[in-house]
Amino acid sequence: MRVVLMNPVFISVLVLTVLSLARVHVIFAILMAAITAGLLSNLSLSDTVSLFLGGMGGQSETALSYILLGIFAAMIAHSSITKLLIDKLLSVKKMSKYTLLLMIAGLTCLSGNLIPVHIAFIPILIPPLLIFFNYLRLDRRAVACALTFGLKMPYMLIPAGYGLIFHGIIVQEISSNGMPVTLSQVPFAMAIPTVGMFVGLFIAVFITYRKPRDYASAEERASQEQIFSSTVQLAATEGSVRHKLDLRDILTLVAIVAALVVQVLLHSLVIGALVGIIVMFVARVVTLSEGEMVVQEGVKLMGAIAFVMLLASGYATVLKDTGAVTSLVTAVEGYFSYGKVAGAALLLLIGLLVTMGIGTSFGTIPILTAVFVPICMVMGFSPLATIALIGTAGALGDAGSPASDSTLGPTSGLNADGKHHHIWDTCVPTFLHYNIPLFIFGIVAAVVL
Repeated sequence: MRVVLMNPVFISVLVLTVLSLARVHVIFAILMAAITAGLLSNLSLSDTVSLFLGGMGGQSETALSYILLGIFAAMIAHSSITKLLIDKLLSVKKMSKYTLLLMIAGLTCLSGNLIPVHIAFIPILIPPLLIFFNYLRLDRRAVACALTFGLKMPYMLIPAGYGLIFHGIIVQEISSNGMPVTLSQVPFAMAIPTVGMFVGLFIAVFITYRKPRDYASAEERASQEQIFSSTVQLAATEGSVRHKLDLRDILTLVAIVAALVVQVLLHSLVIGALVGIIVMFVARVVTLSEGEMVVQEGVKLMGAIAFVMLLASGYATVLKDTGAVTSLVTAVEGYFSYGKVAGAALLLLIGLLVTMGIGTSFGTIPILTAVFVPICMVMGFSPLATIALIGTAGALGDAGSPASDSTLGPTSGLNADGKHHHIWDTCVPTFLHYNIPLFIFGIVAAVVL
């Protein structure tokens, strides 16, 4: 146990967690965690920084795709599509907060598959709804859980969009390490762990955060209620006019479809987003004279998140190239003799530690698979059980990690008025409500499959 506690992965993730909980910005928390991992792996400070900087390019495609998706989302917002959706939500007078939360979760699910903008839609759609949330006295931690559910669940289960990329990585890495598996096996293997996501969502929405929560003073609340009532009345009286699609909206939908089709055919978010942007320009939904303004808005939306992704890639490189993950597995290998339940639990704990640090399920899979597959084969786990273990181990920590797009995205929208904290209001709630059920259902899947 002492060897585990002194492992660079364990200590550096602990540093990242403590600094984040202490409200240190995630950029500085990642840098300090990476330096800690390097120094504990007997690297000099300069070598650690060099390795970190060299590894930042590992997520360059993801970072570029986020920037382009941010620009694409800003262009979509430039049409009236988003405004129509917001007006429609505001016009439903008797919508309960539970219906709204489940609707947000459902809409977010579409962002990784049907409408390929991923988290870029959140800072566009959510801020205008904050006054609605305040009117309903809605706990924004529940909204964060709903958004994170929509960002995670689809790629775990559905082989389309981001899910197709995630499943493809799992199949490629497991097969290349000596256990042939097919793409069709992944949804079946991940079905049980995905149930844990639904359990976490319902607990968050209907139990943990069901009590009203105020984010404004009595005076602010009275003013917001007056504004909201006026908005609802205007939506009701002018609904037939306000909700009518015009040519710009239709062309925007064409751009969205084009981006989706190209993304699916070429398996490239970058090319898909670029095609969507080009269609918006060619169709003159956004004119060239408006281009600079829209591009700046898109970069503003997603630039910080893209940079955090680059930093997380550098941190992942430090953990991988120093052998810290392998040494962590070696340190606990004696416990694998206690049976499949204990073995599955240890593998998932390792996955949780690694993903919490680097913040990406997609980047975690290649790091884990090289050491997990041989262990799974020795312990007698079936191919389906191995897929479930590795897929769940990669997904664990994505919710709750300060450096994950699944937490950075929700915060970017919910903190538009400065009243939602990234760590305490997004990371901690999503960690508790998704990682615990995922851990339990991941063990169940490993044992029964």
